[in-house]
Amino acid sequence: MTTTPPDQNVVEEEWDYLVVLDACRYDFFEELYDEYLDGTLEKRRSRGSATPEWAAKTFTDHVDLTYLSANPFINSLGIPLNELKWGASCEYDWAAADHIAEVVDLWREAWDDDLGAVVPEAVTAAARERLDGARGSDRMIVHYLQPHAPYLRRGRGRKLERIRGGVLEPEGAGENGHRDWPGVGALRRRFERRLGRSQLAMALGMLVELDPASVFDLGTRGLRRTIETYYEENLRLALAATSDLAADLEGRVVVTSDHGEAFGEQDVWEHHVETHIPTLVDVPWLVLD
Repeated sequence: MTTTPPDQNVVEEEWDYLVVLDACRYDFFEELYDEYLDGTLEKRRSRGSATPEWAAKTFTDHVDLTYLSANPFINSLGIPLNELKWGASCEYDWAAADHIAEVVDLWREAWDDDLGAVVPEAVTAAARERLDGARGSDRMIVHYLQPHAPYLRRGRGRKLERIRGGVLEPEGAGENGHRDWPGVGALRRRFERRLGRSQLAMALGMLVELDPASVFDLGTRGLRRTIETYYEENLRLALAATSDLAADLEGRVVVTSDHGEAFGEQDVWEHHVETHIPTLVDVPWLVLD
């Protein structure tokens, strides 16, 4: 009989440093983590199947912590998720700045224009810079973008670039500064959500990130095996960077994820809000030794 994992209660749990590996599946993490980290691993049930949902349902009150974010959805700008111009196909009236004491926008400060992402080494370097200035009582979340696409050795983050652009230019104003007509944003989000949930669109969403050299792998391995291989490469990069950072951290350190990633299970690819299948909501909870 399948047992439902306990809930991931980020705010209520005891930790000094929480490392979030974006879009990290439990099964892949379980297979690889002990090559990089020592600790006690449990499976937890995330509150969301994509970052906007996870954030809005996790940080419901105000929390006194520092959040280093490589993900544009969690930012210091105070723009509600449902007002973002691109990539926020949800209706969550939530902004990180209203709920988290300090958000450091690594998605802005450490962005790699060539890759369309924030690389793990940049997140580790930024976290180290913060350690000397942090008060002893502060809790800190370090949010790595990987293993989330783009697959750093296989392409670039075209979709993430659009999400980042939508955060920097919220819903409405075009070249002349005019805002959308009332209701246009909501209609667009509903259209994006319906289109994005089709199997074809989800599969194409995986392919758009890849470089032309991936055609050979796709032809010999097929889509699922190719994406799984690239995903594992990204996860190893994130785990190596996490291990490097953990050596400098004192106190209770936990490694977890905001949500997982689907590779065709139950006809789902990637990750989408309010799609609560195990591959998207079962996440690791590793307490480091």
